[in-house]
Amino acid sequence: MKSLGRYLIFMGKIFSNREPLRVYIKLFFEECILIGIDSLTIVVIVSVFIGAVMCVQTAYNLVSPLIPTYVIGVIVRDMTLLEVAPTFTAIVFAGKVGSNIAGGLGTMKITEQVDALEVMGINSASYLVLPKILAGIFMYPLLVVLAGFLAMYGGYLAGTLAGVITEEEYIYGIRADFIPLNVTFAVIKSYVFAFLIVTISAYKGYFTEGGALEVGKSSTKAVTNSCISILIADFLLAQFLI
Repeated sequence: MKSLGRYLIFMGKIFSNREPLRVYIKLFFEECILIGIDSLTIVVIVSVFIGAVMCVQTAYNLVSPLIPTYVIGVIVRDMTLLEVAPTFTAIVFAGKVGSNIAGGLGTMKITEQVDALEVMGINSASYLVLPKILAGIFMYPLLVVLAGFLAMYGGYLAGTLAGVITEEEYIYGIRADFIPLNVTFAVIKSYVFAFLIVTISAYKGYFTEGGALEVGKSSTKAVTNSCISILIADFLLAQFLI
């Protein structure tokens, strides 16, 4: 409860006594590159291979001749939209972006750069963290949309190349009984997960005390706590939105 209260106070500090908007514009675009563009490679690789594995394993488990083959496409699509694109990508995102945020802020904290900002009359929490939050909320949903497309394309490539499903059957399965709410659900999850990952990682880094060893510990705790919060939020969102 003490950590939760400290986290909420930290959130209040971020959104109060902000600097003029023009100060954040350049920082926002710099963070978009660090958080979004630099994450493209890992998101592309993970999404394509996860989609391929889902397709092949689904085909392996469909042993009944009464189940049409196009169901493979249906399962890959629904698993991608409901879990793989928003949630699995969030775990990868927490590992890469969350650790970077915590490590960067932790290093600034122990080298007294954060204190220097406060001495100059700058709200360090808002100046350092708010651009990261805005960039995360802006870029992560785009990564989720890309991950969803690539996972389904990975399933298409693996399924057709392995000969477990034809092109026509897979595409028919992707389109069959499509529920638009699943896309909305994935986008809502992406906004929530992005906020949790960035703010929790920033909180862990901002309150780092000690030396380089503590910076490493803060990065590890940032990833661990972010992953736990993602799983809890995933369960709660599924309960309330589906």
